[in-house]
Amino acid sequence: MEIIVSKISYSYKKPGERRRHYLEERDVEVLLDRLPPELWSRLRAVHFNDEARGNRCLGYVNRGRREIAICALPPNVSLSRCLTRRSPKPFGAVRGFQWPERAVRRFLLYDVFLHELGHLQIVDPDACNVRRKFASETKAQEFADEWRARLWAEPFVHPDPIHNPASPAELEMLQHELQSHARGEPILAG
Repeated sequence: MEIIVSKISYSYKKPGERRRHYLEERDVEVLLDRLPPELWSRLRAVHFNDEARGNRCLGYVNRGRREIAICALPPNVSLSRCLTRRSPKPFGAVRGFQWPERAVRRFLLYDVFLHELGHLQIVDPDACNVRRKFASETKAQEFADEWRARLWAEPFVHPDPIHNPASPAELEMLQHELQSHARGEPILAG
């Protein structure tokens, strides 16, 4: 697979103690390569920083609507609170439990990053107000949901499983690990 994403710059800020970056440049490049270039033509930079304000902010766009930041998170996290009226299963997680690393990575890339990319979309080119010119929260989430559904509609051959929804085998293994944990056995890293 040839990656055509070359004009985007990346920056990394070392996260605070007990926090980590779940995504890397190559994850973003694979996603962008799967999207039509006109959807990310405004994007100039992607920053991996530690501006999550606890865990309240997973990502954001800058005021110029040209840069996306993805925030570092703790090593153990549950993101179910971010999924109002949606199931965490397509990401490979179970509500009420800590999310496996793979599920966090999948969510940050195919929900948070796509949502922030949605904010870069111009919805009213003639608007004088920046807030009206670009996609609002609702429109940005609709953008993320639509493109995730399109990208996950067909299997994507890639060695990293985060570029597809959680497979039935992955969910079955997760369920088995949670049942083992309920019996007092340790949960395997995933």
